[in-house]
Amino acid sequence: MQMKKRGFTLIELSVVLIIIGLIIGGVMKGKDLINSADQKKVYNTWIKQWQATFNAYQDKTGNILGDGKANGGRRATTDGKCDNVRLDNSKKVQDILKAMGLDVPTSNIAKSNGGAYTIKGKYTSNYARAYLYWLYSHTDRIYKNRLYITGMPTDVAIAFDTMTDGQMNPSAGAFRRYPDNAKGVGGKSTAWPDASKTKTVNVSLEL
Repeated sequence: MQMKKRGFTLIELSVVLIIIGLIIGGVMKGKDLINSADQKKVYNTWIKQWQATFNAYQDKTGNILGDGKANGGRRATTDGKCDNVRLDNSKKVQDILKAMGLDVPTSNIAKSNGGAYTIKGKYTSNYARAYLYWLYSHTDRIYKNRLYITGMPTDVAIAFDTMTDGQMNPSAGAFRRYPDNAKGVGGKSTAWPDASKTKTVNVSLEL
């Protein structure tokens, strides 16, 4: 006697689809958590570490890191202003830090001396380069010593803004887009650009 072949019921198919959906959702959630952890690592061990090292140097010596040749800068004399020092192609700043017993921030680019980092975002991975800069704020209309970083993935910059200032506003706070009057979503300088369209931005952090 030939047995009838039994197919899946709608309920069984629904259960299978739900399980598949949960698995996919779990994988995507896990990926987001990994990306978030990677971003926090870059933020804490590179960006915030440069800020902490800058302040530790000032506390220890009374001088500004990157201000004048004696402090790793380019000019002969000091004036309290960073000399716009590019940190990935010069060892002067790093050598001075080591001589003072201070740690040089680490990065994932061995030859950058801690001055650059390959940062992975959702839409792009990019070589982000750091400078010690005497930088002008277009919104505050004043100059300040800031850590200036070029080429940061926009979605990562947005995350760092929230970590630093507790809100997403590229024109205010300690962490900003540069220039800080650049237009973002809706033509507003108070909004970051669409990360899927403007894939990298320049940013700065107050030192």
